[in-house]
Amino acid sequence: MTLHSDRIFNPDPTIRKIARELYTEVKDLPLISPHGHVNPQIFAENKPFPDPAELFIIPDHYVFRMLYSQGVAMESLGVPTIDGSDVELDHRKIWQCFAENFYLFAGTPTGIWLTHEFTEVFGINEKLNGKNATVIYDILQDRLQSSEFLPKTLYKHFNIEVLITTDGASDALNHHIKIQQSDWGGRVIPCFRPDAVVNITDDSWKKEIENLGKAAKIEINSYTKFIKAIEDRRAYFKSMGAVSTDQGIISPYTHQLTVREADTIFQRALQGKATDEDAALFTANMLMEMARMSIEDGLVMQIHPGSFRNHNKTIFNKFGIDKGCDIPLQTEYTGNLYELLNKYGNDTRLTLVVFTLDESTYARELAPLAGHYPAMKLGPAWWFHDSIEGMTRFKERVIETAGIYNTVGFNDDTRAFVSIPARHDLSRRIDTNFLAGLVARHIIDMDDAQKMAHALAYDLAKITYKL
Repeated sequence: MTLHSDRIFNPDPTIRKIARELYTEVKDLPLISPHGHVNPQIFAENKPFPDPAELFIIPDHYVFRMLYSQGVAMESLGVPTIDGSDVELDHRKIWQCFAENFYLFAGTPTGIWLTHEFTEVFGINEKLNGKNATVIYDILQDRLQSSEFLPKTLYKHFNIEVLITTDGASDALNHHIKIQQSDWGGRVIPCFRPDAVVNITDDSWKKEIENLGKAAKIEINSYTKFIKAIEDRRAYFKSMGAVSTDQGIISPYTHQLTVREADTIFQRALQGKATDEDAALFTANMLMEMARMSIEDGLVMQIHPGSFRNHNKTIFNKFGIDKGCDIPLQTEYTGNLYELLNKYGNDTRLTLVVFTLDESTYARELAPLAGHYPAMKLGPAWWFHDSIEGMTRFKERVIETAGIYNTVGFNDDTRAFVSIPARHDLSRRIDTNFLAGLVARHIIDMDDAQKMAHALAYDLAKITYKL
């Protein structure tokens, strides 16, 4: 199993030659990871990763969703259940199952990332299959126990400049505190994610509000006090180095409620009587409030709309959230963002980064919006589109209208720490290949392409997220 040095590049010799030259100039730039879900605990404790199954399979929904789609039971992959019922505990058996089915990932971004990880990070040059599963498991296990593969050591080896985690509004950020109090030089900072305290119809919402009140030292019995608690927590996150907020929402609908209207909905929610319409209006209002707060405190505002979370209720009820059954929804932006952009979109103090799972909106809505409003930027191809063709389609549909400087470069959006360099490498290859095509067609010259490649790989993320 070897990685071809010209992988991803166009086979046309003219384009490939230019892509290779551009890639060489950016491939070793430091990695900026401005949005992701790596657990900061791994850096706070700096313990060896347990074993290959625990590292590559059990926590990674990209892996087990594919296997589940082919009839492999999630219990047999060791994915923990909510009620603690039996799952496979023998991690060698889990690895064997994964190895026997590794062929399923051919041609997928997961397969590309995993191959990069095995070869470039762990030095394994044999393609994984059922016959060599045990041998490769033993090699990986031996390396994972060495000091060279401790999280902090890998962070430096990967040439990561900054890594941003995702943290709930009530989080005490204890792991971040421990990291900052250590003498380690790595920069790991939090991102404020208030979803749990905004989703008023969720079964756990009242408990989340109690936690928010405790964290902010406020008894939250009104909408006004709720907003005060959010503002206080944002200030705390910012004091811990945070530069951004993030909201995962179904719809990007925005609408400003009066304080009285918002409090009426809030009181119904406290009584457990909030409706779906209440929830939609409350979220729309909170997007307006979060934009206002971002203008005041300078935190970059990110929104990730359009995911139907936990579509498979059988899996959700047994295994919980983030188990590979979130599905994209058709999403509209021009009308839904109208109120927010008209109130705040012309204010250069706001940076609003908008993502989508609906590719049909790239050229029709998102690029024209970002190509006009100073506050709005386009997040990179996300989730199901964080792939070779997905990232290429994003560039093809967005750049002509918005240019690259109304985008924010790349973020890896991953829970799988060791996949970070693989994801950035893939992005840099796709970007330089895209730019090489423009050079070959004399749309841009080589000087432009070199500057754009550097910006896409490094500058845009650093500038956008004020890093």
